[in-house]
Amino acid sequence: MKRMFPILSGVVALLLSPSWAWGQRTGGPIGVAYQFSHSVNDSPSFSPDGQEMVFISVVSGKEQLFRMRLDGTQVKQLTHDAADHEDPAWSPDGKRIAFVLMRDGVEQIQMMNADGTGVEPLTPPDVKTIHPNWHPDGKSLAYCTDDDLKPPKKNSAEIYSIDIASRKITTLIAGGVNTYPAWSPDAQKIAFRRMLGESNSEVFLANADGSDARNLTNHSAFDGWPSWSPDGGKIAFASNRGGSYEIYIMNPDGSQVRKVANNEGRATAPQWTRDGKSIFFPLCKKVDFSFDCQIYAVKLDAFTK
Repeated sequence: MKRMFPILSGVVALLLSPSWAWGQRTGGPIGVAYQFSHSVNDSPSFSPDGQEMVFISVVSGKEQLFRMRLDGTQVKQLTHDAADHEDPAWSPDGKRIAFVLMRDGVEQIQMMNADGTGVEPLTPPDVKTIHPNWHPDGKSLAYCTDDDLKPPKKNSAEIYSIDIASRKITTLIAGGVNTYPAWSPDAQKIAFRRMLGESNSEVFLANADGSDARNLTNHSAFDGWPSWSPDGGKIAFASNRGGSYEIYIMNPDGSQVRKVANNEGRATAPQWTRDGKSIFFPLCKKVDFSFDCQIYAVKLDAFTK
């Protein structure tokens, strides 16, 4: 009897357990919980001192621009109008932010002070312009025309630069579908995305004036969204060569391609932190009956050692 006592006492304890008794009374769960609330945060761009970022967050169905410290504090909404705001890009001097204003069928690159005041248009309103990228000297920026006027079919898109003071526009790259311009830190080169056929997208590199364009990625997958490391030694880009869109880095000559991190979802548009130690990127994925876009970050210590 002494040997059976522990077993009997355990059974009695189980019978008297509130959780067991509750399960018996309710008959178990009657459904499966699903995620109800969703959010969209996208397109980070960093201040020159590396302490803050500007990014997109959807509020009441509109893409608004926010500013936040990298520790998650001091969040401030910069735009409040009933329009969508995309592709924020912080100027090299930290005083201005360029972005795309989308309203009433117009996609126009505009510029504002870093506190959200003083909004003014940069590009003509009769041409749909997207993806602003500041020249390292802050005196001009590169941009492109919209290549998605008739989705899913791509249309021709050109890359231009605009002088901030004079508003003079210069054609850099034309012929075909050319988007996502990105100046190298020394301003000698410009990386961009070019479509080769209907489904093959490649990362190209050209001289600052658009000459001598050459294919860096040379892959049958969809590669694009180039972003230079602060020291100019690497280019980050996104590709679906592994099945889903993930972030990769390579040398400026296209060699030594390495995947940055494994992720589930669609990762695009990488951005380097100012110290070059991390890459931030938006990751979008379906969650239950809707979808989320959140900003992810990966530290590159393992790649730089």
